[in-house]
Amino acid sequence: MCSGRIDLEFLLRAFANGQDGVFVGGCKLDECNYVTHGNYDALANVYLCRKIMERIGLNPERLRIEFMSGADGGLLVDVTNDFARQVKGLGPIAEGEGIDRQVLNFRIDAARKLVPYIKLVERERLRMPKKEKKAYHEFFTSEKFDRLFDELVGNQLAVSQIMSLLQNKPLSTGEIAEALDLNPSEIAKYISSSSRQGLVRYDEDAKRYALV
Repeated sequence: MCSGRIDLEFLLRAFANGQDGVFVGGCKLDECNYVTHGNYDALANVYLCRKIMERIGLNPERLRIEFMSGADGGLLVDVTNDFARQVKGLGPIAEGEGIDRQVLNFRIDAARKLVPYIKLVERERLRMPKKEKKAYHEFFTSEKFDRLFDELVGNQLAVSQIMSLLQNKPLSTGEIAEALDLNPSEIAKYISSSSRQGLVRYDEDAKRYALV
């Protein structure tokens, strides 16, 4: 399978299913057999996924991508063994991060719900005009990317988690903040935005926020 087929959903689903690490292998960059150079798309998805992982409290070192040719059997053995040692050192997923497994799964599920939106954002605002390794590295590790991610994805990720929490029962700002380990002022900002969009309402009787 071409590494360009790798989807954010595949990566997040693997972690949701309890995998301690995910390794993506692709053809060497700039040596793709297809004009689409799908391995660059895989690289972009890995950069995005690692940023999402960082945001939800999952160690981004649990995800790695490497590029090599069919003749690099020895290199494949070396990098996969190294990755296996690295993941073993990180410990089991969730436990290694000091996060309750149910809490982590909740955060991953909230991120998975955003995948269609993230794909649209990536295509319109985060896609590099030129497929070149140095350009990809410089962009996806830049402050500009961090700002764009916070603006376009980070805020929506927080809202997605809030919506998921409110599906179970109405909650106060403080209760939401405690559940998501966020500052109450941040929650108030997200709630205000969601209220303007008609997603949540304030239940005067319960003194809690609920889904519309």
